[in-house]
Amino acid sequence: MRIGIFLVAAGFPGRAPGEVLRDTVEAIVAAEEAGFDDAWIAEHHFMSYGVCPSAATLAGVALGRTSRIRVGTAVSVLSARHPVDLAEQAAVLDQASGGRFALGVGRGGPWLELEVLGTGLSRFEHGFREALDLLCAALGQDTVSADGEFFRFRKVPMVPAVRLRPFVACTSAGTVALASERGLPMLLGMHVGDDGRTEMLRSYGRDDPGHVAAAVGYVADSTEEAVRELRSSMPAWLGPGLAGYVPVDGRATTRRDVAAYVDFLCATHPVGSADLCVERIERTAAGTGLRHMMLMVEGAGRQARTLENIRRLGAEVLPRIR
Repeated sequence: MRIGIFLVAAGFPGRAPGEVLRDTVEAIVAAEEAGFDDAWIAEHHFMSYGVCPSAATLAGVALGRTSRIRVGTAVSVLSARHPVDLAEQAAVLDQASGGRFALGVGRGGPWLELEVLGTGLSRFEHGFREALDLLCAALGQDTVSADGEFFRFRKVPMVPAVRLRPFVACTSAGTVALASERGLPMLLGMHVGDDGRTEMLRSYGRDDPGHVAAAVGYVADSTEEAVRELRSSMPAWLGPGLAGYVPVDGRATTRRDVAAYVDFLCATHPVGSADLCVERIERTAAGTGLRHMMLMVEGAGRQARTLENIRRLGAEVLPRIR
């Protein structure tokens, strides 16, 4: 098993974004010291759910503060980025870190960044396949050109040229099929349990190239204490945070029941005593075949407790999993 941490850079009430970003880097340093294999940073725009608008930039800071741990994006929003620009950023981080950078990308949603950053709703709805193929070409060839619907330019050299295979966030049958067609590893989100993960892996229909699944990871002296802490802290973040997903075209959206979502996370993810965390990670591995997980560790909303959680997971859970 490979176990990493997953950092949303969550904007809990009362926490300034700059403080959250600094704490995110500190958490990655702590994760390296605690023995985690990797750390993954989320990207969000114009909302408090996550206050990091450039996961690749923050990954670069974290790579400069560490020496062993792999740092990745989960995810960089490809629909809001030019694929070649993102590939150039990934190449710099790969080369400067000695190969410790992992690029995860996702389609994102019909949110405000499409308007503000100028990529537009049409590209989100119809251009993800073209953008992903261009990204893969830029990460796998010495030169790249484009003659598609959304990207057209002459052949140019990729400097520096790298050989990187991106991970793809998969939340629908369409993205699973797209990743499978290209043999790209999937990033599976926290919102699905083991049954949903198993179905996505079945639909993928080919050998595992290194999929990664996200889950909340939170350890306390007892399961009751861990659940009580997250039920107390997470709704104050998730309520206003999830409300920040504003459709660019005014379309109706379904609002998640925050309390029910927290209960789902606590009931199905590694949340509880060290024994229960080990049991649930092992259950996921046995039931799905997944061998790589990233644990969202910042559910308490307090940096001291996040660092304690990372250290306890490293000391009390990781050795038993491995």
